[in-house]
Amino acid sequence: MRRSPFRSALLAAALLPGLLFPPTMSAQSGGRGFSLGDALDAWRPNAVAAPELENSPRIESLVRDGRLELSLADALALALENNLDIAVQRFIPEYSQTDLLRSKAGQSPRGFTGGSTPGGLTSGAMGAGISGSGSGSGVGSAGGITGGGGSVQVGSSGNFDPTLSVSFSYDRVTSPLNSTVVSGVPTVTGDTTAFSASYAQLFSLGTSYSLTLSGQQSSSTQQNLLFNPSSVTRFALGVNQPLLNGFGRLPNERYIMVARNNTAVAENVFKLQLITTVTAVENAYWELAALGENVRVAEQSLAVARQLLEDNKIRLDVGTMSPLEVTSAESEVAARLRDLTVAQTNLQFQEASLKNMLVRKITPDLEAVRVVLRDAMPRPGEADIPDAQEALEDALKNRPELQTADINLKNQDISVQFTKNALKPALSVFGFYAGSGLKGDSLAEKSGLAGSFGQSFKGTYPEYAGGFSLSVSLRNRTAQADSLRAQLEQSQQLISRQKSQNSIAVEVQKAIIGLIQGKAQVEAAHKAATLAKEIWEGEKVKLDAGASTSYQVILRERDFVSAQQAEVAASVAYAKAMVELDRARGVTLERNSVKYDEALGGAPPSAPATRPSDRREEGR
Repeated sequence: MRRSPFRSALLAAALLPGLLFPPTMSAQSGGRGFSLGDALDAWRPNAVAAPELENSPRIESLVRDGRLELSLADALALALENNLDIAVQRFIPEYSQTDLLRSKAGQSPRGFTGGSTPGGLTSGAMGAGISGSGSGSGVGSAGGITGGGGSVQVGSSGNFDPTLSVSFSYDRVTSPLNSTVVSGVPTVTGDTTAFSASYAQLFSLGTSYSLTLSGQQSSSTQQNLLFNPSSVTRFALGVNQPLLNGFGRLPNERYIMVARNNTAVAENVFKLQLITTVTAVENAYWELAALGENVRVAEQSLAVARQLLEDNKIRLDVGTMSPLEVTSAESEVAARLRDLTVAQTNLQFQEASLKNMLVRKITPDLEAVRVVLRDAMPRPGEADIPDAQEALEDALKNRPELQTADINLKNQDISVQFTKNALKPALSVFGFYAGSGLKGDSLAEKSGLAGSFGQSFKGTYPEYAGGFSLSVSLRNRTAQADSLRAQLEQSQQLISRQKSQNSIAVEVQKAIIGLIQGKAQVEAAHKAATLAKEIWEGEKVKLDAGASTSYQVILRERDFVSAQQAEVAASVAYAKAMVELDRARGVTLERNSVKYDEALGGAPPSAPATRPSDRREEGR
């Protein structure tokens, strides 16, 4: 039998887009070819590992004799392994991958914290389905008592994930008739078994096609049938191609493009959490170091006050001092004991806060251990203060906020282009082919479904259709509004990005000024503490010589304690200023040797934390 050129061209049109522009492979298949195992995997849930809620073994290895000995590198390693804020944000990159998988099926991404889909992309819909008569459903007019064509409409069909639909039915009906002219009998009993299968898919350029295979086998008590029982079958192929609105990769792959961009947004969201946590741990570490220094100062001042009290009692016994001086010394001991209690409790509060950052679960054993820091607060150095222009360039290159803003602008540009495409009229061309078959038992032959399907596939009784569909919105106000809104949102995001860039520049400037100020404060506070100590020691010498009073010594000792506390405050402020400068420049992770992939997997830094200068105080 001669093959129709129209039918051959239609089959080629259906298959060629799939060969040239295959749908994106799903993440489940990993880019491999289709197999039965892959098909079955589509209906199996992917197992997700249960979250780890126990502390990592590292923390036990750092506990010795009831003390948790921590360097800054140890603290950061524990935070990366155990910190719950980081653990929560580890799901964000996984969410972005599920969005990418979902978008490859042609669906809108669900979004995640920090990552969203522009609203302009939701106008219109993909996979509207096949509608209209003669589009491939049913068995057509084969097997009837009349024949003829009609209006045919083949619309867009399916998603990037192919859809297979199968149905089956059995029907037995007995009907009384008001005439015997057609059937030859007054009552007709019929048995009908019917089934249909359809396959539909959408491609990246907007091309869609559907294949339908249907058939039914019927037997009846009618006397005037050509075939009884009869087998009626139909094979249909419909192809639709948009030419204006909906044509091209961007209108159809817009969700994939956005979801792919948002995987980078998810990385930046996680990096930002890493930076936030590392910064918080560093600040908490130095704050604990400062509170430890305050305890040391308070213990020292209490010991000095007690020694002064003992000396005054001796002087009272030998008659060289009045009882009032002893009372004054006793009051000073009570005040210093109060200060020590406050310093110790503040230290305990900060220990609890730091522990909470470094563990998943606070256990009774962990509550009981004392935290002992192995790193002293950094001393100021000229190398710590960077060039302002270089620091700003680092910030503009490294800050995750700006990188996320740039990606959001790319996503918004996709929205602008999509809404621009949506302004066009909806014009599409379509083609349709169907082959019908009719076989059964008659006086001349006996046949069934196999023979009927043979007629369908061979095109013994063909149907050809083609045409176009045009839909024009005469005022087009919805599309105009969507296009205008997308452009306005793009302008708004450009302004917001510039605002963020300006804010980051101010943060860098403030961080550098804060570091310069902190360096000056540390140097001044150290000199003031040295001078206050000399004045206090001189006042003690005068007291021993009888040229001063116990009250004056107490005053000078208070001045010395205040100067020491001011030096500690200046030192911790300088350490925090260094941490803030790293954050403002966007080099916190680099400075502390934290790598994204390792942190995402919960691994500690591959190298110890480093600073601009490696000068550390060995002790005060």
